Amino acid sequence: MTNNKIYRASTTAPVNIAVIKYWGKRDPRLNLPANSSLSVTLSQSDLRTHTTASCSPAYSPPDTLLLNAQPQPLSDARSQACLTSLRALRSALESSNHSLPPLSSYPLRLSSSNNFPTAAGLASSAAGFAALVRSIADLYHLPQTPTELSLIARQGSGSACRSLLGGYVAWDQGCLPDGTDSKARLVAPRSHWPEMRALILVVSAEKKGVSSTTGMQTTVQTSPMFQTRATQVVPKAMREMETAIQEKDFEKFAKVTMRESNSFHATCLDTDPPIFYLNDVSRAAIKGVETVNEKAGRVLAAYTFDAGPNCVVYYLEDDRDVVAGAFKTVLGEKEGWVGEQGKAVKGAEGVLEGRIMETIRDGVSRVILTSVGEGPISVEDHLIDETGKVIL
Repeated sequence: MTNNKIYRASTTAPVNIAVIKYWGKRDPRLNLPANSSLSVTLSQSDLRTHTTASCSPAYSPPDTLLLNAQPQPLSDARSQACLTSLRALRSALESSNHSLPPLSSYPLRLSSSNNFPTAAGLASSAAGFAALVRSIADLYHLPQTPTELSLIARQGSGSACRSLLGGYVAWDQGCLPDGTDSKARLVAPRSHWPEMRALILVVSAEKKGVSSTTGMQTTVQTSPMFQTRATQVVPKAMREMETAIQEKDFEKFAKVTMRESNSFHATCLDTDPPIFYLNDVSRAAIKGVETVNEKAGRVLAAYTFDAGPNCVVYYLEDDRDVVAGAFKTVLGEKEGWVGEQGKAVKGAEGVLEGRIMETIRDGVSRVILTSVGEGPISVEDHLIDETGKVIL
């Protein structure tokens, strides 16, 4: 009797925004970083990738992937590294238990959707590969822990390894040539410091002019500052940041976050030719955060920028109206304030004024209000139906 059964598993995975940045590789083939990094996992109610992994003997090869209903290649080395590793783990299970169906031999049909702009400096590849790895691991009923699976996700997108855990997550650089010690590590769960909030100022939803992969390769090859950052600046920042998180010391968290963001972008500028991820609106946002802190008389907001112009502002829930309120007064007409979180923010008049206010108002297209969140979640909401058809 022909077996045409459709096997499915679905997962949502979060975006993470690094406060200690990953930039540069010590081994491009294995995607091993030149320095450790640390991030905050953000709430999936606001930012997430939803992926359904499906396989069946009824499917025709090759493996396929749809992202937001658009076909995406899976033939690249990074995707293949993830799929090969996951299939090898499933094959080992099948070899030890012959009653298991041979899922590892079936073609994969994958469908993903993002609820945020792809490739716009919002860590879309991190959430995407984390969701891909976790959904296939669930499909294959793999026993590996999130940290063990992070070794696979890392091969797809370095920062994806951090999106396999919730809360506050480190990606340890490691030192072994095979990369088996370069994986995600939980610094603290969401429950340790649940008051952390983030306001994302979306300056541009366009694809980056210089991709992260290209940018970091050029930096490694040409920046005199790079080695100092990787061997001295980042290790010190990692120690300080882990202490700040364990002690729930927001002022220290904020100062390290902002200093580290500046260090990262200074290294990009030190690259030949220089890489400009920030623009005038980004710089106005920096001035805006500095103004909020100055007028408050204490450090209650921190800015950080990944490889893109979008500004992420971290703050604590108790300071919501002071921090988010200052930006709401300027950006209240923009998309993003309609939900429960946005409506709860009270505007703070007279904080951001003059050219800073005008530049932010004219340059920010929308805002996203979010908070520290959990790791990937298995869901029953499938993007592929029981007949194997993708649900559009």
